[in-house]
Amino acid sequence: MTDSDNTATEGMENGPAAPAAETPGATPPGTSPVSTSEPSRTLWGDAWYRLRRNKLAIIALTWLIVITLAAATADLWVPQLFGNPRLINSQTAYQNQLQLPSKEHPMGTDQMGRDVFGRVIYGARVSLIVGFTAVGVSVLIGLIFGAMSGFYGGFTDTGIMRLADVFLAFPYIMFAILLLSVLPQNWRTGLWPVILTIGVLGWPSIARVFRSSILSVKENDYVQAGRALGAKDSRLMIRHIAPNAVAPIIVYATMSIGGAILTEAALSFLGLGILPPNISWGAMIQDGRQYLVVRPGLVFWPGLAILSTVLAFTLLGDGMRDALDVKMKD
Repeated sequence: MTDSDNTATEGMENGPAAPAAETPGATPPGTSPVSTSEPSRTLWGDAWYRLRRNKLAIIALTWLIVITLAAATADLWVPQLFGNPRLINSQTAYQNQLQLPSKEHPMGTDQMGRDVFGRVIYGARVSLIVGFTAVGVSVLIGLIFGAMSGFYGGFTDTGIMRLADVFLAFPYIMFAILLLSVLPQNWRTGLWPVILTIGVLGWPSIARVFRSSILSVKENDYVQAGRALGAKDSRLMIRHIAPNAVAPIIVYATMSIGGAILTEAALSFLGLGILPPNISWGAMIQDGRQYLVVRPGLVFWPGLAILSTVLAFTLLGDGMRDALDVKMKD
């Protein structure tokens, strides 16, 4: 018997050979390699991920969702539970006026016997409509002028920016008072006079922010490559420049909604904003200030609604600014 036969016989007697040691990091036989890296997030997915980690922003967003749902569904439950906040019942107005908070009236009643809680809810509807719509008008005008100013430059840029300077030279609230005071009384019914006034006066800031963002984006290589390939100005703006320059506008517009609500309340307090039968928080404060000592809740509750809503939009805008900042790290 040869030496090799002896070695094989000894191996069989000692049992099967031990498996070869695996190389660290090697893929086991019969299995396919699996990537352990996390799936990449988009810009907006990454922004939402960071926004969820901002507790103040999430609290603000939750409060805005609650108050929006309450205002949107007010017709379904407020008149049935607390009476119609727009109507004055002449038979029960005297005996129901200036009541303290109770189970039937959680925030008490006003000098006309109307439930304050129901009026605050209906006032939220007016304030949110004015805030969102007025800022929408400002954003629409500001994006158009800002895009033209930043993209074309030259005389166009100079003309639009000097027009914006004219608007910004006047005090904002004084300019709004001037515009509304010269309107005939029959033209001031409804919400649109206040919405258009706030919206038209708010576009210069939007245009300036968007112009600055476009100036920093339009010199990027992908824009120059698109221009070299013969892309039209409209395609460059809509497909390449605007999507990468609009993030600051989203942040600024979110904060501006709170400012629009505050402006509407101030105008209504002065008697130049929302007129009856529409309900405004500012008008509620104006009506209740003469009862401030006897029933401070007539001023406190609409004032608290204004404060909480404006603060919520500010905190949400601040959180969105941090979330959309591409330089931030997880």
